[in-house]
Amino acid sequence: MRNPEILKTFNARRSEFEPYGLTCELWQTDIMPRFDCHNEIELNYFPVGGVTYFLRDHRVTIPPRCLALFWGLIPHQIVHFSEPSSYYVCTIPLSMFLGWGLPDNFISRVLKGELLVDEEHERFADYDHLLMENWHSDCLSSDPNKLTVQLEMQSRLLRMSAHTVTGLKTISSVPVGEAVQIERMALFIAQNYSRSIRLSDIGKYVGLHPDYANALFKKAFGHTLNAHLIMERITQARCLLLTTDIPIVQVAYDCGFNSISSFNSAFLKFNGCTPRDYRKRF
Repeated sequence: MRNPEILKTFNARRSEFEPYGLTCELWQTDIMPRFDCHNEIELNYFPVGGVTYFLRDHRVTIPPRCLALFWGLIPHQIVHFSEPSSYYVCTIPLSMFLGWGLPDNFISRVLKGELLVDEEHERFADYDHLLMENWHSDCLSSDPNKLTVQLEMQSRLLRMSAHTVTGLKTISSVPVGEAVQIERMALFIAQNYSRSIRLSDIGKYVGLHPDYANALFKKAFGHTLNAHLIMERITQARCLLLTTDIPIVQVAYDCGFNSISSFNSAFLKFNGCTPRDYRKRF
């Protein structure tokens, strides 16, 4: 497809949460040795063969010639691929994504950790392949071409949203300043979930009154900062329960809970079972 010298693979020594920025790169299918976490929205397109991701705490397979979208801050790891091939990876800064005026229920599903695929991917497969080739070429060239990439990505996701969710309710674009603050709050929680965090800590980090920060975050995510913090801790706990044999008490403390009872209560609320039953079941 392209010069194989520019194919990328996941760098296990890469710093966690290190940003990719606005990119469209050509990668080589490979098993990822660990989870990746970054605060961009990620688009994948596999011209040949499909892959299976371990996303959060479950496996999901992306078929070939299908546009797939997820939030990179959700821990994700390729654990299987059907055949060696090259594929496209696009990353979109979260603040940019929030400013594109996409339908709110489309955004909500992405930010809640779903991997979305275009329901009409067979119809658009050749078109998507051409887009990816153009975006890849533009991202390798001068910066002015990236404006074209942004506009075309926005347009493609608007079209994808119409194929992916029903009952669309379009919202106005989030102002750039607000989108940047929302992005910083989400990243702060992801980086500090294991610590004791108060609403005032998050507000101070982004330079906003805690109540205003909370309202701003809820406007984008549909839930409060505190709820998001608990969800992040539960997400990390599920990963540890599934991928390690660390004692459950240690999992609770490693994920920021100050008691095993509060951990069990929160876990039961979000998963419908106890951490012990969850580990046994899966």
